[in-house]
Amino acid sequence: MMASSNDEIRGVLVQAGEERLLLPNATVAEVLARVPVESIADAPAWLPGQIRWHGWQVPLVSFPQLSGQGSESVVASSKIVVLKALGGSDAMPYFALLTQSFPRLISVPRDGLLADATEEELPPGVQMRVLLGDEAALLPDLETIEIMLADALAVV
Repeated sequence: MMASSNDEIRGVLVQAGEERLLLPNATVAEVLARVPVESIADAPAWLPGQIRWHGWQVPLVSFPQLSGQGSESVVASSKIVVLKALGGSDAMPYFALLTQSFPRLISVPRDGLLADATEEELPPGVQMRVLLGDEAALLPDLETIEIMLADALAVV
């Protein structure tokens, strides 16, 4: 059976600094609050540390710092969104994003997601800027972020 073109995409809006990120709902494994973050020696500024989650060491990404759009620090009220890595790496099946508020589940009509092509060049880690009605959001390039993480952590 073919899906009709007016299907909805289930997404999660995550506040990352001044920007909102739109993530596919299927990539979100869990949202956590009040999790201790262990720092990683010699890590780039956008990698404030890692968390322990279900027996995994999960690297934590500050998206505003990774994309060069500001800074964001880990504070007591920080939330952490654990994402399933798309790259299929056994060494890093998950990574996490730092956020200051709980993500919001949304349904986006397939034809309601409009690309915003006003920028000549997108920041690092950004696949596309989109408009959801009157709200703007970034589609993060999760595969590029995973590659950047693997490089930063020297995961082979």
